[in-house]
Amino acid sequence: MMTKKTISASRAFLILFLCQMITALEVPLDLSQPPTITQQSPKDYIVDPRENIVIQCEAKGKPPPSFSWTRNGTHFDIDKDARVTVKPNSGTLVINIMNGGKAEAYEGVYQCTARNERGAAISNNIVIRSSRSPLWTKEKVEPKHVREGDPLVLHCSPPVGLPPPIIFWMDNSFQRLPQNERVSQGLNGDLYFSNVKPEDTREDYICYARFNHTQTIQQKQPISVKVFSMDSLNETISANLSGTDFYGAKPLTERRPTLLTPVGSTSNKVELRGNVLLLECIAEGLPTPVIRWIKEGGELPINRTFFENFKKTLKIIEVSEADSGKYKCVARNPLGSTHHTITVTVKAAPYWITAPRNLVLSPGEDGTLICRANGNPKPNISWLTNGVPIAIAPEDPSRKVDGDTIIFSDVQERSSAVYQCNASNEYGYLLANAFVNVLAEPPRILTPANKLYQVIANNPALLDCAFFGSPVPEIEWFKGVKGSILRGDLYVFHDNGTLEIPVAQKDSTGTYTCVARNKLGKVQNEVHLEVKDPTMIIKQPEYKIIQRGGQVSFECTIKHDPTLIPTITWVKDNGELPDDERFIIHKDSLAIMNVTDKDDGTYTCVANTTLDSVSASAVLTVVDRPNPPFDLELTDQLERSIQLSWIPGYDNNSPITNFVIEYEDGMHEPGVWHYQTEVRGTQTTVQLKLSPYVNYSFRVIAVNEIGRSQPSEASEQYLTKAAKPDENPSGVQGIGSEPDNLVIIWEPLKGFQSNGPGLQYKVSWRQKDVGDEWTSVIVANVSKYIVSGTPTFVPYEIKVQALNDLGYAPEPAEVIGHSGEDLPMVAPGNVQVHIVNSTLAKVHWDPVPLKTVRGRLQGYRIYYWKVQSLSKRRRRHVEKKILTFSGNKTHGMLPGLEPYSSYKLNVRVVNGKGEGPASPDKLFKTPEGVPSSPSFLKITNPTLDSLTLEWGLPTHPNGVLIAYTLKFQPINSTHEFGPLVEIRIPANETSLILSNLNYSTRYKFYFYAQTSVGAGSQITEEAVTIMDEAMASRQVDIATQGWFIGLMCAVALLILILLIVCFIRRNKGGKYPVKEKEDAHADPEIQPMKEDDGTFGEYSDAEDHKPLKKGSRTPSDRTVKKEDSDDSLVDYGEGVNGQFNEDGSFIGQYSGKKEKEPAEGNESSEAPSPVNAMNSFV
Repeated sequence: MMTKKTISASRAFLILFLCQMITALEVPLDLSQPPTITQQSPKDYIVDPRENIVIQCEAKGKPPPSFSWTRNGTHFDIDKDARVTVKPNSGTLVINIMNGGKAEAYEGVYQCTARNERGAAISNNIVIRSSRSPLWTKEKVEPKHVREGDPLVLHCSPPVGLPPPIIFWMDNSFQRLPQNERVSQGLNGDLYFSNVKPEDTREDYICYARFNHTQTIQQKQPISVKVFSMDSLNETISANLSGTDFYGAKPLTERRPTLLTPVGSTSNKVELRGNVLLLECIAEGLPTPVIRWIKEGGELPINRTFFENFKKTLKIIEVSEADSGKYKCVARNPLGSTHHTITVTVKAAPYWITAPRNLVLSPGEDGTLICRANGNPKPNISWLTNGVPIAIAPEDPSRKVDGDTIIFSDVQERSSAVYQCNASNEYGYLLANAFVNVLAEPPRILTPANKLYQVIANNPALLDCAFFGSPVPEIEWFKGVKGSILRGDLYVFHDNGTLEIPVAQKDSTGTYTCVARNKLGKVQNEVHLEVKDPTMIIKQPEYKIIQRGGQVSFECTIKHDPTLIPTITWVKDNGELPDDERFIIHKDSLAIMNVTDKDDGTYTCVANTTLDSVSASAVLTVVDRPNPPFDLELTDQLERSIQLSWIPGYDNNSPITNFVIEYEDGMHEPGVWHYQTEVRGTQTTVQLKLSPYVNYSFRVIAVNEIGRSQPSEASEQYLTKAAKPDENPSGVQGIGSEPDNLVIIWEPLKGFQSNGPGLQYKVSWRQKDVGDEWTSVIVANVSKYIVSGTPTFVPYEIKVQALNDLGYAPEPAEVIGHSGEDLPMVAPGNVQVHIVNSTLAKVHWDPVPLKTVRGRLQGYRIYYWKVQSLSKRRRRHVEKKILTFSGNKTHGMLPGLEPYSSYKLNVRVVNGKGEGPASPDKLFKTPEGVPSSPSFLKITNPTLDSLTLEWGLPTHPNGVLIAYTLKFQPINSTHEFGPLVEIRIPANETSLILSNLNYSTRYKFYFYAQTSVGAGSQITEEAVTIMDEAMASRQVDIATQGWFIGLMCAVALLILILLIVCFIRRNKGGKYPVKEKEDAHADPEIQPMKEDDGTFGEYSDAEDHKPLKKGSRTPSDRTVKKEDSDDSLVDYGEGVNGQFNEDGSFIGQYSGKKEKEPAEGNESSEAPSPVNAMNSFV
């Protein structure tokens, strides 16, 4: 929500200028002019008798006017009274009464006259009265004795003061007496009781009168009121009369309303236009009546009608003649109603329709003075000239009086004078001064030259050209140095010379010239206009909902004219932000930390410049858990139900969704609250079901989206009557803990479920399907009973019944339980093992007879363990493993076995007591499997044409090894694999020397072991044969030759020149020669310059764009992944030198490569060394 204030500000300027226009021409003070009253005291002037009396009268004129006063219609000779002085250069009177004077001596009607050679102006009749605050007359105040329910009026009758005092009622402690619909103060100051109550009894009803003018308070004697209630009155009568004579006071009876004020059924009220109309009706009755107001034949005026004093007073502000009519107040209670009609007549003191305005005329011109006023009754209009009734004033042939108008024709300088218009009726008068000033003056412009005006675009621009001249000059406006006269709909020309541009645009900026001319001359003035961009809020604060204790931020980003300096302020609810360090103001935001309830409201960001103001508002809603409910009340109390009602607490701006009702059993579980029920958030009553013999207390918790409120205060307690139990224990079970017993357990009833005192349980049991009678026992305060001497694991019928001192609960349901279990007696037989593969076996067995289980069959359990590995021929620590198969199964699978190993197993039956005896151990063997990879593969002793390979046995042979297989292949400089060579090696070998290899060549090796079942996992490695030392020496020698170094420098210089040419041609948008050749030949082996950054692309072999013959390219980071080794070698490729230690081992980084996948070397961004350059040709 954003509000722009620039328009309203401009409108205010416009109104100001128009007001200047309406007041006509202001005569410059350096020119002759009649007096004008500029300041005077009010017509009705009440003065403080303790201070000096100051009667104001200020005026202007040329020459400066002199002043004189009249008092009560006669000349007031100031010089004869030492207490009266006149302020210098002023007509203001100062009457010194501070040193023994009395204000009452100077009461009267005063009038000031300001006079110079061109006329005389007079002030209003100023009535001076001294303020009075008299004391209360002494009186004996009798105590008031009143019967409960009767009406009462306590009279104040304050002394008559000037101005009238303000009345209020207080007690001895200076505390205002509480007022309400039943007890209230009337407009006359009396205190009215519609009906009295015993609590109205007190001895200090005191009426106070405050006289604001003198800042004094007068106090009436305290009034004592004694209210007799019906009960106390009957007791008093009974104590003083015999039983035969005593009938008792009548009970408190209700009655229909009657009016205490005003009296009668009708009354009249006269009020003056513009005043406040106050109408009052106060009624008595029991119950207390309610007042309602209506206007007969019409509606009460909207926006001007207010109800005060608990609707006993009707207040209408700014009354007009249209408010005249009949107003009815109606007092009503359940027994009936009464009413009173007040006829309101609105009269009016005179008010202006057209007040006379100063008139400046040139010799020989014509003019008029108009004085029009209205009122009720219609006012009389009379004219004065220079303070003298015009009928007896010196004649002037240039003027003619025509009722409310004076017509001037062919005026001359002697026609200058001040005219007074008086409009009066019985309710008051109006007096206005207006001069006629006859001058012959050339034009003058009063607006300062080169004044700068600044406005916001799309708003009105008002360029001032205040002027004076006689005759009245004509005004013309021009724009620019040689601009033409401004005309048309784009401009508004006001009579006071102001040029208005209704909608100023940026092109309205410039210099404007105002020209004023009359027959006596011409004058001009320049002003300047600048039109600025408006200030805008481009990121407005947004509506926020925040939980109490959180933090919130409002953003406010503005855009403004760069020549204006903005200021951003934040306000809350149209007032200043709280002075609190929790409010943090940043450049474009407002942050509030640790939000509280008081922070709830509307926050407005106001951006101000010297020319405009914009604002945007957002509402902050602070939410939290609800306040707890209160005023819990229990009604409709029955044996098994009750109604609970409550009043919701404040929801803290998050609607209550539901109420949770909890109860406490003060008899059985004091201090423990239980869930009872919950209802919707709109519900405030609930019917609750109750249990017998519970001392209930209830509390209510309100819930909203934020969370749960604190619990309410507990309700009053309610004890329900005892009864037989309604239900039996739940969770009844029969489970034996020993082979010869039956343990019967149950969930005991909670305290409130007992329904009465003496809660016990009747426990009954009998063996199922045998025909035995029920065996019963009654127990208390326990939740289990043990039956001894039972057969092992036989079914029993069981039931548990609740009872208390008032009887038994309903017949309980029967449940089936079993006596205790014993360990199984026999082991499973005929255990067989079937080998599925080298790691999986299937086991079969025969089930045991169910009678031998002696309990509830849970399943069969297999114990198995590895005896030894057949390949290693050594025993190991026995670690038994267990697999359980639920139910009456006769087979199971054994997974995860090790190949080529010897195992044993046995099987046992399981019941609830435990395991039975084990079957005889069964021996079985797993067949051979494929081996794991060799434990290591190491390549050593590199020479020009040979490498030595060493390896370790597989960690898990999984059988008898029959051989090893070695495969290897070379990797050339283009990262492609050569032909694959395969060698079969006897199983008893652990090393091998490979001969006849190529020098300085990388090889990849694949190595794995075999059993009779097949080949195992392989391990891979890479190695490089060493370089011929003579070749390396020659390459180094070449790199140190001067011609080679010179050649490299020439190549580098050529590349630098080419780069410079490229950048120049690129900036000019053309092509460079190399680029043209590339475009022409489209060599597939050359990548063009990259368009995005202007650098050369990489040059690569043509093979780079072909698929690999025996593998795939390496990732872009030039790393080579390998399978089973974390060791690394130097990446193979151009630009990399291999180095060796003294023992011939390879130094540097390397990486493994996936099987049959060639490896690429590192591609360096550095220039290749001469040695590397030579290596690339090998």
